[in-house]
Amino acid sequence: MTQEFCIVCGAPPPVYEGRMCEHCLRSRTELSLIPDRLQQSRCSKCKLHQVGKGWSDVGQLEIAEQRVRENLVILQDAEDVDVSLSVEPIDDRTTRIHIHVSANYQRLPFEDTHETLLQTSDVVCQTCSRKDGSYFEAEFQIRSTGRRLDSRELASIRATLDEMILDSADDPMFFVTNEGPVQGGWDLQLGSKSMARMWSRKLINRFGGTSKETSTVIGVKDGAEVTRLTLSYRKPAFSIGDVMRHREENWVVVGWQKDGPILGSMKGNKRTGRTWRDMQKSSVICSVSDQIAVQILDKDGSAADVMIPDEWKLTTVALPFDYDGEDRLTIGQIDHTWTAIPYTSSRVEKNE
Repeated sequence: MTQEFCIVCGAPPPVYEGRMCEHCLRSRTELSLIPDRLQQSRCSKCKLHQVGKGWSDVGQLEIAEQRVRENLVILQDAEDVDVSLSVEPIDDRTTRIHIHVSANYQRLPFEDTHETLLQTSDVVCQTCSRKDGSYFEAEFQIRSTGRRLDSRELASIRATLDEMILDSADDPMFFVTNEGPVQGGWDLQLGSKSMARMWSRKLINRFGGTSKETSTVIGVKDGAEVTRLTLSYRKPAFSIGDVMRHREENWVVVGWQKDGPILGSMKGNKRTGRTWRDMQKSSVICSVSDQIAVQILDKDGSAADVMIPDEWKLTTVALPFDYDGEDRLTIGQIDHTWTAIPYTSSRVEKNE
């Protein structure tokens, strides 16, 4: 019987792929390949690295792992592949990467080591280029219905945009090009239309109000019209927690619906929805900013004694219908009389 042998050197079995002995197989097999130099781009302004079609804020080791994954070629039939690496910074633009590859091929263990240089070129990403060029897709106008917004309200509204940008950090178009006060409100130029629409929904959910959109054609690109969005948000003249005089009765604003506020009666557990049109003749008689939390000093079944801050005056107030036994109340002056305000527990839970 004819015995198998290595077709390269004539060695006796065992023989492997291509009828080669272990020595000849190893000498003719490259487990892995990677170029001696790798190139990458980094924005000189925001310092983000280009990863695929986007830009990412990653550390030195993470970006090295990404570049190795993009460029390392491993023998197709290798099994149980394990890749490890370490980085050696040389200067701000150059990093040496040490790579170790191990795997099984034809039931034999193989190992490779590589050294490659990762070189960084500074460019300017699209987002920074657009910011420098004062690019914007949407103009956002903040106004109020029937009155001017004070600085506290504007700061509260503006803070929601910072929260949204932080939560949407992966979207490079979420940036503010320009902003500032105008007569009766605040105007902003935003990087994208989706950013403006998302913020509008966020404001309506938190503060109530309405929004209106208009589009203006500013040019033509590749045969299609290029438009710019103007979005006007109007905050209502009242906030959640305000006590309102509506149709000769006192109500607390407890929430928002699509077309207007949800009001809770001061007298009992009764709620009703109203439209913005319904509220046109209503007025705020005790804003949430004028309400204070006080300690209950004594109480019976229907009333409590509390100390008014700054006045050092003891007064008695009727317990609100939803009083649940806590040792504090929220009070406000209604028609020159200190009155306990209901619905404060649910308002605190919502804010939290």
